[in-house]
Amino acid sequence: MVNAFIGLGSNLNDPRSQVETALEELAQLPQSKLTTFSALYETEPMGPADSPDLVQPGYINAVAVLMTELEPEKLLDQLQSIENRHHRVRGEIQWGPRTLDLDLLLYGDETINTECLTVPHPGITERNFVLIPMTEISPDLKLPDGRAIADLPASHDQHGVKRCPPK
Repeated sequence: MVNAFIGLGSNLNDPRSQVETALEELAQLPQSKLTTFSALYETEPMGPADSPDLVQPGYINAVAVLMTELEPEKLLDQLQSIENRHHRVRGEIQWGPRTLDLDLLLYGDETINTECLTVPHPGITERNFVLIPMTEISPDLKLPDGRAIADLPASHDQHGVKRCPPK
């Protein structure tokens, strides 16, 4: 069994509900157990602020931990299947709006570079909307290269990230 960290995000079609439903679906994955998840966070959209193609609402983000026996590529397939059930449209606009985005952030202490999967997820060290919830649920976590996530500058940058009040 391996701990896999999953990033969740949505900014379309009731984003809070999209993320909450996705957490329930993660708990149902085969050969896996949802062990913990962060609070939900309201975050600003990512991407160039001056691009008219990227005007979009803010996101709801969270991070979950799955203990899984699924191989990384099989887990990625399962995550993409959940995205598809949420009517995820993969467009040409990078960082565009989406009903649901599930990213495999970490898979144990493995480093993976294949045609379809890169772990740790690229950009993880600069994304406060990932590092803040990761630090919340696993403050002592280290990346495969040994860096502590709590020591990364983005894990302390609260700009554009606000914890959602509980329901």
